[in-house]
Amino acid sequence: MTERSPSELPLGANIMNDGCCSFLVWAPWAKDVRLELDQPGARQVQMVPIGRGYFHCASSAAQAQTRYFYVLDGKKRRPDPASKYQPMGVHGPSQVCCSSFKWTDSKWSGIPLTDAAFYELHVGTFTPEGTLDAIIDRLPCLKSLGITLIELMPIAQFPGDRNWGYDGVYPYAVQNTYGGPGALKRLVNACHRVGMGLAFDVVYNHLGPEGNYLRDFGPYFTDRYKTPWGDAVNFDGPHSDEVRRFFIESALYWITEFHVDAFRLDAIHAITDLSAKRFLDELVERVAELSPRLGRKVHMIAENDRNDPRSLAPQESGGFGLDSQWNDDFHHAVHALVTGERNGYYQDFGTIEHLAKACREGFVYGGQYSAFRRRHHGSSSVDTPCHQFVVFSQNHDQVGNRARGERLSRLVCFETLKLVAGLVLLSPFIPLLFMGEEYGEHAPFQYFVSHEDAGLIEKVRQGRRKEFEPFAWTGDIPDPAALDSFLRSKLHWEEREKGRHSTLLSFYTELLRVRKTMPALSNPSKNAEKITVFEPAALIVERWREQDRAALFYNFGLDTISIHYPLTPGIWRKQIDSSDEKWEGPRSPAPASLHAGNQASLDVQSRSFVLFQMSQGDSE
Repeated sequence: MTERSPSELPLGANIMNDGCCSFLVWAPWAKDVRLELDQPGARQVQMVPIGRGYFHCASSAAQAQTRYFYVLDGKKRRPDPASKYQPMGVHGPSQVCCSSFKWTDSKWSGIPLTDAAFYELHVGTFTPEGTLDAIIDRLPCLKSLGITLIELMPIAQFPGDRNWGYDGVYPYAVQNTYGGPGALKRLVNACHRVGMGLAFDVVYNHLGPEGNYLRDFGPYFTDRYKTPWGDAVNFDGPHSDEVRRFFIESALYWITEFHVDAFRLDAIHAITDLSAKRFLDELVERVAELSPRLGRKVHMIAENDRNDPRSLAPQESGGFGLDSQWNDDFHHAVHALVTGERNGYYQDFGTIEHLAKACREGFVYGGQYSAFRRRHHGSSSVDTPCHQFVVFSQNHDQVGNRARGERLSRLVCFETLKLVAGLVLLSPFIPLLFMGEEYGEHAPFQYFVSHEDAGLIEKVRQGRRKEFEPFAWTGDIPDPAALDSFLRSKLHWEEREKGRHSTLLSFYTELLRVRKTMPALSNPSKNAEKITVFEPAALIVERWREQDRAALFYNFGLDTISIHYPLTPGIWRKQIDSSDEKWEGPRSPAPASLHAGNQASLDVQSRSFVLFQMSQGDSE
């Protein structure tokens, strides 16, 4: 095999057209690198330096499923940083993978973001088996619910057999205990077969501590910046071109090899990069360049704690050009209002005006003073389109980062669960559900790890306690290292068929159906809505599209209220009432229709909402 430049070769182990396996590793800290095949005799192959700190070799002895290590300067025996599979965990050998797979999604064109309804899940706790393959049998349930995109919490190889995934250390490798790369391909193919997309969380702001051998190879990290996890990833210092390549090639690998439809980029506010052309600029560009060749748009969705809409702005305007981002302000406004919690960051929320602003603009804090942060926070999102916000009442962070991992179903009553569902799923933004939310799962979702290092485990315990201090939560905190913390977090699928759980599931299904089929609620615009606060705790939302109009009356109060409100003259027909007996409500006082002249009058039950529609032919 003729030697080529590093840019012409893919990172890691890759079987080439001539049948040989190419191995490319970036190891500028090493003077000598050898490939050790995990075969009888522990055969080693000398790797050749080919410039810029890269070492390369090709081996006809290495085939699919061959295991291997790199030996650095004859001393350190390490797995491949760009390993495609770690069958024996983070400390074991890497394994060569075959890219062949019988895909059946050649006609798949993706899911437009405006049609998205996300469902976030943790592979290990979603099913009893805790594997990627086991999710396939549950796809019909999610499809019938109205989900269009499944979002997996991080699945890059992490230490042990249970973890949230944010301690991953191999950005190219599918977690071995979840089934490995073949299982992910089977899941994506199955999703596309039933008309659903697959997204997952990628963590490019840090790597976990256990099994992280990158420092043995090169300057992947820098001490010029600090993050909550230690030294920052080196995205703008000396050698940062190769670090960027490592992570960008990982993203492109997931897209091309596994046909992934979207990424959720974890905590981009923790990526420090002062380059003129930033890592995220380059990542978004490279993904955008790839999309036309694939015939589908790959969505890039950020988590950003800064309330900074510039990350969503086009690159030519100085933004990153990301497609959308999670909106924690929306969650906090809802949660504080319905639970009454005011500790931690909830101290900045809790009024109906906060919720109205979240529904109207997106961010609640767009430059105002934040008591929790003790400074002004955020920038205005009034001009940010609706589809650039993903909203939720629950997710892995907001449930799992509570001291005991209680879901909303343990904090509020059944009527409030329906009210909140109506607010999120009929909002103008992209909705996200957290696994089990749709039927009111009672099991907690707790934080869990399975590290081997006792010292590291104790640091995790201490870190959790410190994290909870601003919230003043009392009582025992579940041990993250205990197996029970993981087992308690598994879903109870049998609940879906029982009593109020079944009713809530039907209610969620109806909300997602109405969101999709009612013109005024599908693909909404901030320019076609009106949001009014009706004191003391009611919200009135009007939306329209062409001749179709929707009016939503939300009552967050504890008493029935009488609302007198000017609606467009015509006949408004009730479509959903969360307090109806059909939904096991206390019985609705709202009429089946409103014959509005200049003003409509109706009563709305406590902790409930009513949706009315006026279609073409009903207006005056």
